[in-house]
Amino acid sequence: MKTFLVNGTTETSFMAWLEKGMKEVFSRNGFTLLEDVDEDLRLVLNFTDPESCRPFRRKAQATFVVSILENEGVMENVFKEAYPYLIRSLSNHLMFVNHDAGVTTFYFLTPEQGCYQIEYKQGDDEARLFQKIYERLEPLASSQLVIDNDFHFDLPEPLWNGDEVSVQLKKSGKKLDKMDLLPAPFPIDEYLTPRDMRHLHKLYGIGGLSYGNLSARQDENHFWMSASGIDKSNMTTIGQDILFIKGYNSKDNKIEVSVPPEVTPKRASVDAIEHWMIYKEHPEVGAIVHIHAWMDGIKATEINYPCGTVELAKTVAELVRESENPSQAVIGLKNHGLTITGTSLEDIFERIDGKINRQVPMN
Repeated sequence: MKTFLVNGTTETSFMAWLEKGMKEVFSRNGFTLLEDVDEDLRLVLNFTDPESCRPFRRKAQATFVVSILENEGVMENVFKEAYPYLIRSLSNHLMFVNHDAGVTTFYFLTPEQGCYQIEYKQGDDEARLFQKIYERLEPLASSQLVIDNDFHFDLPEPLWNGDEVSVQLKKSGKKLDKMDLLPAPFPIDEYLTPRDMRHLHKLYGIGGLSYGNLSARQDENHFWMSASGIDKSNMTTIGQDILFIKGYNSKDNKIEVSVPPEVTPKRASVDAIEHWMIYKEHPEVGAIVHIHAWMDGIKATEINYPCGTVELAKTVAELVRESENPSQAVIGLKNHGLTITGTSLEDIFERIDGKINRQVPMN
């Protein structure tokens, strides 16, 4: 059942108009408006403001929160001004509404640092505007996250300190750093209180935000992968920096990870489900690198599904399947970055050398 809830208050006539229009368009498209929070709640439209930008406290991971703020005036860098509110509100998405010179621009920001926009002027078709907003948000709100891990303390002893494949992963992390393709982790603790950090960790196991990841096949059914929220240029510890991925438990919706005994493991990257799908379907793929950068002339996803969702994983896997050579594919993730397959990590770096654009196009 598709359900949604409106949280917060609207302080201006424009925001009251926006709230009314969004309620109507989601209701018209099959969503049921709820009065209270429950574990089956799918979408929250969280109206807030810069002075009191507080988190909406979900009861379940599946609840997708879109925080909505209003602003006025010229903005030199919308990402710099708006992204902290995405973090402070613990949202999956931020709709930052800015009025300037008679034009209202709706900026949509994602945790992966994506940003796209819709412009609206007085007299434009209201119904078309709200339908555009719905079409942007509905696929994201309806997507299925795969972010839970099932840790098994059963990694074979010969792998406790890694192997040749994990060594290549370490070296490749340093290569990404030398290529300036590892943005600094976002200082999430500067924007959240200790209480909010605990809530975020409880929901998503996140202790920090870092971008990009890489993996390499170990054998037919397993692969090594960088963990979530770490410095990819300095991966050292098996079970914390580098994880041995066993597979995906579709029944429990969890990534299965094998770690050494007596290690406090870190969580797998949210993109583990995407890597797992690609390795499972294409035995010739030996490595995968995901970076927040771009290359010209590539196929790209049409919808910027959140990282860690089945929908994004399936879409990328489909584009890999349709590529001329799945073992050496370069797939664009809309407003986000690249997923690159290769026969090995060395193969990937040789192919992308000199072809990377650090700026991801937004549309």
